[in-house]
Amino acid sequence: MARMRRATAGIALATTIALLAACSNGGDSPSGDGTTGGGGDKGEKVTISWWHNSNTGDGKVYYDKVAKDFEAANPGVTVEVSAMQHEDMITKLEAAFQAGDAPDIYMERGGGELRDHVNAGITKDISDAAAETIAKLGGSVAGFQVEGKTYALPFSLGVVGFWYNKALFEQAGISAPPATWDEMYAAIDKLKAAGITPLSVGAGEGWPAAHYWYQFALRQCSQDTLVGALSSYDFSDPCFLRAGESLQELLDAEPFNDGFLSTVAQKGPSSASGMLATGKVAIELQGHWEPGVMQGITDELGEDGIGSNLAWFAFPAVSNGDGDPAAQLGGGDAWAVSKDAPDAAVDFAQYLLSDEIQKGFAELDMGLPTNPTASKYVSDAALASLLEVRDAAPFIQLYFDTAFGKAIGDAMNAKIVDLFAGKASPQDIVDATQAAADAEK
Repeated sequence: MARMRRATAGIALATTIALLAACSNGGDSPSGDGTTGGGGDKGEKVTISWWHNSNTGDGKVYYDKVAKDFEAANPGVTVEVSAMQHEDMITKLEAAFQAGDAPDIYMERGGGELRDHVNAGITKDISDAAAETIAKLGGSVAGFQVEGKTYALPFSLGVVGFWYNKALFEQAGISAPPATWDEMYAAIDKLKAAGITPLSVGAGEGWPAAHYWYQFALRQCSQDTLVGALSSYDFSDPCFLRAGESLQELLDAEPFNDGFLSTVAQKGPSSASGMLATGKVAIELQGHWEPGVMQGITDELGEDGIGSNLAWFAFPAVSNGDGDPAAQLGGGDAWAVSKDAPDAAVDFAQYLLSDEIQKGFAELDMGLPTNPTASKYVSDAALASLLEVRDAAPFIQLYFDTAFGKAIGDAMNAKIVDLFAGKASPQDIVDATQAAADAEK
């Protein structure tokens, strides 16, 4: 991965990052064996709870081992691990936050969501306690800061695009992945003619459908417009309406799997990811986590999976759009520590970002690591190609619902799903988003 292996490029997350400098050469953290005081004197008994979404396959096995290794290196510390399917985890986290019973270590996505959690007193400021790790991660940490203080340590940072089955493309006579939407519609027609369902989408869970509107907005709107909206909460620029019109044009082409409105995103063979993994569709719009998700699904089925037929291409360019075709939609996942968690939780969060643990994370293709020593160990060719795209992007727009926070994001996503269902217009998306933004001013 280019940026993590040389200090010349950076990432721009639309919330806070603007082409920040690359990672520094700080040392590993915590100490090589992970030894910690455990929240008090060495050997003091303390239990920390850790929630994550690597709930299947090698990822779950690996994280279970990580917890056990940390316990062995830190006598008296017990790590209670809860591995959940992603959507289940999000739901349970929200309930835990509301009840004032957050796990000690949990996943944060930055942006407005993190700001809301900080303002609610949920998340611990780890600026001083994790200073060494923060220095090592460099610019990628900026998306997880509020008013200059760091509240989470990003462990994976990537972009969203189209994952596809090369064998099905070849069967349909498609010689190269589409670079423009004219080419994308031609590919959709060829796939249909070959009896292949072009696209799957887990619209039943909202956010996978919303990603289409986000992507079209990124192609239709300039960077200045998108960044400006984060502070102005103004969605009057015509590019936001054009994003919905572009999405409506795609829906009119009927490229999606049967029953897409009730399809789940990533759970089981009938999910959107499961259909791509098992050769039922040719393409799915998803994030950098997709190879690991699909591998978990096929492992449970006892099948080999898509293997070397998996490849990736960026969201195609639109005609006459104001956005840079090289800009990308993306974001990261970070380990945050709840406000009242013991010191051992901060130590464990840093251990999860250590050279050794991020190396294993990369080798299993669980995501795109942020530790600069680990990027070279990403083994999946398609996933490794995202590293180059990520680091070459002039601008990375953080997921809109994360960037703007829950109130605006929920209103936006709900109307996008309504558009998928034929119950809303492109203007309705803009109107609902603006109304929610006005309420937040």
